[in-house]
Amino acid sequence: MSRVAKKPVEMPSGVSLTVSGQTITAKGPKGVLSMTVNDNVSFAHEDNVLTFSPANDLAGNMAMAGTMRSLANNLVLGVSQGFEKKLNLVGVGYRGQATPKVLNLSLGFSHPIAYEIPEGINIETPSQTEIIISGCDKQKVGQVSAEIRAYRPPEPYKGKGVKYADEIVIRKEAKKK
Repeated sequence: MSRVAKKPVEMPSGVSLTVSGQTITAKGPKGVLSMTVNDNVSFAHEDNVLTFSPANDLAGNMAMAGTMRSLANNLVLGVSQGFEKKLNLVGVGYRGQATPKVLNLSLGFSHPIAYEIPEGINIETPSQTEIIISGCDKQKVGQVSAEIRAYRPPEPYKGKGVKYADEIVIRKEAKKK
């Protein structure tokens, strides 16, 4: 039984919600996002509160209602506050520099890496070893940060690589003589 679906999604000030059929569109200070709700889930929008419930008693519909509620909550949070991920570059000579359209990375390869920044994502580099990825779509922010991290994931012996700021790399002991 999903407890997530029972909790309503409340609209903060400055966020407007429009519903047409099974599509929810949220508009706020950070941008505009929309999502399509599954047919097995019914929802109601009244008094700046969005509630979700399963459309029928089939197995899995309560879980789907919880999933749709979480996606709608992420939609509202994204257009009101936005989402942010921080990456750290650990290693000698590892650095990054953001331009408006491209993130240039030097990660110890024989060639530099030029990562094209997708639409709706903002990337900042406060220092050469820090990357801040922000945007209003939680899924897209997470996907971009995962793609950048995949160029050089942290290795367990020296800890070198691209890691999340809150990630803990478990280190292995080096080979003994």
